Amino acid sequence: MPRSIVSDRDTRFLSYFWKTLWCKLGTKLLFSTTCHPQTDGQTEVVNRNLGTLLRAIISMNLKSWEECLPFVEFAYNRSVHSTTGFSPFEIVYGFNPLTPMDLLSLPMSERLNLDGKKKAEYVRTLHEKVRANIEKKIQQYTRQDNKGKKKVTFEPGDWVWLHLRKERFPEKRCSKLLPRGDGPFQVLERINDNAYKLDLPGEYNVSATFNVSDLSLFYVGHDQDLGQILLKRGRMMQSHLYDGIH
Repeated sequence: MPRSIVSDRDTRFLSYFWKTLWCKLGTKLLFSTTCHPQTDGQTEVVNRNLGTLLRAIISMNLKSWEECLPFVEFAYNRSVHSTTGFSPFEIVYGFNPLTPMDLLSLPMSERLNLDGKKKAEYVRTLHEKVRANIEKKIQQYTRQDNKGKKKVTFEPGDWVWLHLRKERFPEKRCSKLLPRGDGPFQVLERINDNAYKLDLPGEYNVSATFNVSDLSLFYVGHDQDLGQILLKRGRMMQSHLYDGIH
């Protein structure tokens, strides 16, 4: 059984049955941040590459994609990945499967006959190389992505503005003249440096977990009072609720 499963926040994955099932099996469920696919970037990259391979193979015969899927899967697992420096097949099994080109006879000098102990040592060394390659690539991507960016962190109790993304709040962004931010909201929990849980009213009907890129610190000026701002905002919410009822 897997130790953990990463998925999006689809209703199937958030259901009581699904959570109870994997809790009984000892598997931890991890959910990505809503409308932030970078949380599960590995799955997104695999899906993108498989889509590219299928488009190149099926051409106009769209209904034949299921028949092509095994060949696409084999080609993907047989290809060397730029991050790891090895193919998925070799990382898991320690060798690449044969292809039609590999059926040709090999020179005697290239034939190998490894016993179990040597094979296990080879796979262990291979995994260490793969891990080192992945960490090196992650550091490279992190440096490129964070170039010129200022690291922002929040603590529980801080007040923040919330950026209203159009794909996550379509009703609040139906017009270009509507505000693109809302708040202030209080930070309830710091999940990690990239995700925070807010004290979000139930009327929003969305997950209260947001990426740090959607948040900005709320500053109270000398001529501003946080209590008055929250009171005014509460009256506006009551007014909207009253208008909706009538």
